[in-house]
Amino acid sequence: MRSIETLFDLTGKTAIVTGGGRGLGAQIADALTDQGANIVICSRKQEACEAVAAEFAKKGVQAVGIGCDVTDPNDVERVITQTMDTFGSVDILVNNSGTSWGAPAEDMPLAAWEKVMDVNVKGTFLMAQAAGRVMIEQGSGKIINVASVAGLSGADPRFLDAIGYNTSKGAVINFTKDLAAKWGRYNIQVNAIAPGFFPTKMSKDVLDMGGEIIKDRTPLGRFGGEDELKGAAAFLASEASSYVTGDVLSVDGGMSAM
Repeated sequence: MRSIETLFDLTGKTAIVTGGGRGLGAQIADALTDQGANIVICSRKQEACEAVAAEFAKKGVQAVGIGCDVTDPNDVERVITQTMDTFGSVDILVNNSGTSWGAPAEDMPLAAWEKVMDVNVKGTFLMAQAAGRVMIEQGSGKIINVASVAGLSGADPRFLDAIGYNTSKGAVINFTKDLAAKWGRYNIQVNAIAPGFFPTKMSKDVLDMGGEIIKDRTPLGRFGGEDELKGAAAFLASEASSYVTGDVLSVDGGMSAM
């Protein structure tokens, strides 16, 4: 029987984290490098990715920063190719890149709707597809899609009036379940994390507008902390979750239980 330390150990594994340079992506990348994983940080800003990768490399893991627009198939393929050239495998993919647009449903600009769906849904699909091809060949892999508590149900417009974002995260949740059903035969586990409300650059306006309502609707009565997504990511990225697939793990202070 293996020890719990061994089950959570990612030494020698390679993880790609999209949008890993800040916010929740940085939390997740920090957790995976703490477990010993080599890391590829990718987002649209190459220099920012390289700077964050340099910080992670101080832990003694190999870290690479790559500029990537997840909605561009050529950029996505370049990330996978460069990862394979550098590390020889893609063991973990974290689809964290995301965007939002706040507007009442009746006023939502079509261009804004399309942008949100492109990044949050199309980008998740393209990254999963490209990484999945490698994982299928390897015979194993872990895909973690960052969804949201907003994708589990409707949201009170007093704190979240962003129908495009909510819709996209609902799509990510069902995408996760269906991909898990399709790729289980290849020993690929596909799961999602549904974070509640964490203070980040993207959530600032939402928390400023409706923070007290959010806390009132959260059993723990507060926002998520800077380390409180790490445990979920560590579990889903490791062999500790080898019999878990198609699941959505809510890290929301109990909001989805209300």
